[in-house]
Amino acid sequence: MRPLASLLSTTLDIAARVAPGPAGRIAFGLFIRPLGRPRLRPEEAGVMGRAETGRLDVGGVRVATYRWGDGAHPVLLVHGWSSRASRFAGFVEVLLAQGHSVVAFDAPGHGESGGRAASIRDFRDIIRRLDAEYGPFPAVVAHSIGVLSTLFTLREGVRVERVVALAGIAHFDYLVDGFRRFLDVGPAAERALRRHVEHRVFADTPDIWRRLDARRDPGESPARILLVHDTEDDMSVPGQSRAIAAAFGERARLIETQGLGHRRILGDPDVIAAAAAFLAEPGAGAGGARAGGVPRSVRADADTGQTV
Repeated sequence: MRPLASLLSTTLDIAARVAPGPAGRIAFGLFIRPLGRPRLRPEEAGVMGRAETGRLDVGGVRVATYRWGDGAHPVLLVHGWSSRASRFAGFVEVLLAQGHSVVAFDAPGHGESGGRAASIRDFRDIIRRLDAEYGPFPAVVAHSIGVLSTLFTLREGVRVERVVALAGIAHFDYLVDGFRRFLDVGPAAERALRRHVEHRVFADTPDIWRRLDARRDPGESPARILLVHDTEDDMSVPGQSRAIAAAFGERARLIETQGLGHRRILGDPDVIAAAAAFLAEPGAGAGGARAGGVPRSVRADADTGQTV
C-alpha cells in the first residue's frame, strides 16, 4: 500500500474507535467519491452533440441530463461508477432506430455534472425526478452500480416493465467490502461507515439494508429483467448478476459473455443487439418494433446453460 493510503487507513481506524460519528462521515465522503472523471470519447461526441441537454439541481449540485427523440417509448440509461452517460452512445443509436426515445444523465461528480461525489440516494432522487418529467419509462438500461441504484429506486415506488442490467452489482455489502479492501481499513471503520449510512444518509428509509439488497424481495417491478455479465469482470464478479437472476426467478434471463470485462461490455455490438431484442419483445412498450440477431460474443444463456 502507498504510504499516504496506509496513513489514511490507520488514521481512519483510530478515529472510528475514538469518534465513530465523525469517522463515519469521513469514510462516507471517501466512499462516494469517484476515482477520476472520465472524458467524452471522440466516438461518442456525435451522439452526445445531438442530445437535448437539460439540468437538474440535486442537493445544490448541477446535474446534466440528456434526451434524444420525440418522447415516445422513453428508455432511461443509468451509468455506473466513475463513468458517464456518453458510454451508452451505441445504445442510443440502436434504441432510436427501434422507435424509442432515450433519456440519460451524468450523476454528481461524473461527466458534465457538478460536484465531486454521488451516493445511491443521489441516483435514486435523479431517477425519480426524470421519471416524473419524462416517464413513465417502460424500460431502463443500467450498468454496474447503476443496476443496484435502479433496483433500489424501483423498490421506492418507480415502476418499469423491463430492466437491462449490465455488469450489475446486487447488494450494498459488496460495495462496502470493496471499499474496505481498497483502503485496508478495519471493522471499526466499516461499522462507522454503516452507521452513517443508516442514521444520516437514509434516516428516513426504514430497513435500508434490505432495500439495498437486490437479492431479497425483488417486488413486482420490473416485470422482466435481462442480465448480461462477463466472466472476466474483475470489478463486479459474475456471481452478482447470478444472485439477482436467482432472486427474480422466471422473470430473469442471464447471459454471460467472455472477454469483455466490466467496461467494454457497454460498447459491444452483440450485447447492444441482445438488449435491443429483449426490449423489442411483445409487451416491452416499443411500439411493435422488432430486432433480431444472435450476439456472437455471448457465451451462455444461464436460463438453459446452452451456448447461444
